[in-house]
Amino acid sequence: MSLDPPTHLASLQNNIRQRPIPWDGQVRAGTLTEEQLAKIKAVERVKRDARREIVEADLDGYRILFVSEEDKPSVLEMAGKRPEVVQYILVLLKDLLDAVPSLPKALFKNGDPYKHFLPLLAHSSNAEDPIPLLTSTVLTSLMASTRDESDATVHKALPHLFSYLSSLTKNADPGLQDIGVLEYSSLLYGSVSRKQFWAQRSETVAPLVQILMTACGVGNGESNASLWSGTATGVSKGLDGSLSGGVGLQLLYHVLLVLWQLSFEAEEVGDELNEEYDIVLLYTQLLRLSPKEKTTRLLVSTLNNLLRTNQTTLLPQAVLVRLPALLQNLSTRQLTDPDLQEELTALREMLDDYTKTKTTFDEYVAEVISGHLRWSPPHRSTVFWAENARKIIDHENGAVLRKLAEIMAKPWDNDKAVLAIACNDVGALVKEVPEKRGTLEKLGLKTRVMQLMGEADENVRWESLRALGGWLKYSFENNDK
Repeated sequence: MSLDPPTHLASLQNNIRQRPIPWDGQVRAGTLTEEQLAKIKAVERVKRDARREIVEADLDGYRILFVSEEDKPSVLEMAGKRPEVVQYILVLLKDLLDAVPSLPKALFKNGDPYKHFLPLLAHSSNAEDPIPLLTSTVLTSLMASTRDESDATVHKALPHLFSYLSSLTKNADPGLQDIGVLEYSSLLYGSVSRKQFWAQRSETVAPLVQILMTACGVGNGESNASLWSGTATGVSKGLDGSLSGGVGLQLLYHVLLVLWQLSFEAEEVGDELNEEYDIVLLYTQLLRLSPKEKTTRLLVSTLNNLLRTNQTTLLPQAVLVRLPALLQNLSTRQLTDPDLQEELTALREMLDDYTKTKTTFDEYVAEVISGHLRWSPPHRSTVFWAENARKIIDHENGAVLRKLAEIMAKPWDNDKAVLAIACNDVGALVKEVPEKRGTLEKLGLKTRVMQLMGEADENVRWESLRALGGWLKYSFENNDK
């Protein structure tokens, strides 16, 4: 699982390098100057070491060649109407940025080197146009090699670049997806860039999560109900080395790498990452399916980062999705990666310490607070409700009831079982603590139960009828008295 340039990109760059350009004719046409041509020719057909010596001997000259200065326009400005020249210059610049360590910082001499690059990201909306793609590689190399955190980079160039890369990750072509994901990885070099990445999460994080959902067998546009119900499909054993949904192992690894980098901001993003994307559930399912130790290590390490810094909110989630049992099973395998073994031990110990002090009541509360219900043991246990119904109603001034009402208010079109479970729980509360019916009614729970009697789903209708039966029973008894 190397981080070498994807085949698609390497092939494109090689083709452009080998493409003959009639440079003398371009000079005569005013596409570039004699001086610019001399600088290009000095470095275009020489070895890497010689290239570095030439550029380092004339850093100012090559800076001006690519980013301009006062009355000296850059070659990109002059060649703007000649796409074949622009493509060649972008490939050449990327090669020079990689070969000459001093060049990237030199381009920042006047503060903002992005003036002539950012418009190229919007050169065309056609995914086949190489200019935006090649521009993204230049900008990524420039930012990553300098680790620049100036205002010009963070607040001007980086948001535009993230937006462009998000279009690649949403493309149907796995090759373009992989380019976008790898460039993300190069850009998440520090806290500032990671926070900007998170600030644009609807563009950046959401498509990556969808790739992971696809790998778990949950199609685009579907909810994660299949993950909660445990019906997600497993690893495909096809010859293409893909997971379910056709996600290649290399793309999977690179997506996990990016989200692992983001997890170093877990204190700031962890709760919302789980609330918006069910990341603990998703990673637990991916851990079940993980085909390689390298992907398993990234999954375990990311969970470690998230759970360690958000223990109050995320450890209950981890127990709810049965992560401890999965880790126990994983620890029995013959793992060869010492880093994975260390991360796995740390994660298991953290969860063991947490579960030692937690009760079934704590697990139930965690499930409700998660916003998603499943048929876990407490729901059908008469003993559980007899012992805990009043405690549930009183917990944190009715916080659990309010969350239950919030869950029931949603339609749950892709997972009607949630509504059936919620009706079951409301019925159990009415049965065990009938004097609190008024409290439940004020939250709209009785009204919602009555509405659900008209649901198309048979299980929802049945559970809503049972719940309403409890209300009617106590109403009749009071009338008799």
